[in-house]
Amino acid sequence: MHSKTTQQWQHEHVFGQDKVRPGERRTLWVIFITATMMVIEISTGLAYGSMALLADGLHMGSHTAALGITTIAYVYTRRCATDSRFCFGTGKVNAFAGYTSAVLLALFALLMAWESVNRFFNPVEIAFNQAIVVAVLGLIVNGASMIMLGGHHHGHDHDHEHTNPHHHSHTHEDHNLRAAYLHVLADALTSLLAIFALLAGKFLGLNWMDPAMGIVGAVLVARWSLNLIRTTSSILLDHQAPGSMLEKTRAAIEGVDNNRISDLHIWSIGPGIYSATITVVSDAPGTPGHYKSLIPTDLGIVHTTVEVHDCRNE
Repeated sequence: MHSKTTQQWQHEHVFGQDKVRPGERRTLWVIFITATMMVIEISTGLAYGSMALLADGLHMGSHTAALGITTIAYVYTRRCATDSRFCFGTGKVNAFAGYTSAVLLALFALLMAWESVNRFFNPVEIAFNQAIVVAVLGLIVNGASMIMLGGHHHGHDHDHEHTNPHHHSHTHEDHNLRAAYLHVLADALTSLLAIFALLAGKFLGLNWMDPAMGIVGAVLVARWSLNLIRTTSSILLDHQAPGSMLEKTRAAIEGVDNNRISDLHIWSIGPGIYSATITVVSDAPGTPGHYKSLIPTDLGIVHTTVEVHDCRNE
């Protein structure tokens, strides 16, 4: 068989991962804003004795690092998209970055909890007026960052040439940008807690509320991190796609020509894109291309391998 003949059946495994994503530029701006506010909150938290403000600053610091990981992941994904060492492109770099951010977030949650408990037994004087001003400024910064990252649900066009020759579009989610958005959202929540604690201390004399809110903030951060770990680890460990996707794929193929699927695996290989291996048993078998064409194009399955078994003589 001539090499020219085989070349027409070869294809790339980039799947749009070499394109600049909208979230990349927005994340760079948010990193700059968040890093600036982190320095202000940590320094004023130490200077004015507020654990809630210090915890919010440390929390923002963790998110600055996490957003940095997000940006690195964007750049690496683009630059290595055509690297043949990646079987299905660099889509999982997105999930790996999210997982790393989640682990970092969990470590900072432990640090926040430790420092807050320590303040219960070793309280310090709090300069409420100055701390409240900085906490409000932090909330404003977080709100602005949320607006900048808020459009993390968006649609993209993908040419799924391995499933259907026709160009189409479908909506999917950028997990990397979603992780960044959740980090900033958690920052906003801890800023609110810091303001609440400082007001309670200033007007009601409840100084213990400050370290208490530090603990509450640590719990919130831990919950965010555990949720992100579960989401990203399922992608990294090649969990099966959602049941609805499996059912739609099975129904599309088994709904014609008396076909039966004996083995079906669909897993995520990037934000909103999936790979599938399908074993079809039929007494009137068609070509693998025929079965690929039956798969609904809106499922995001961009790479499909089909095995066909003839059961007429069995």
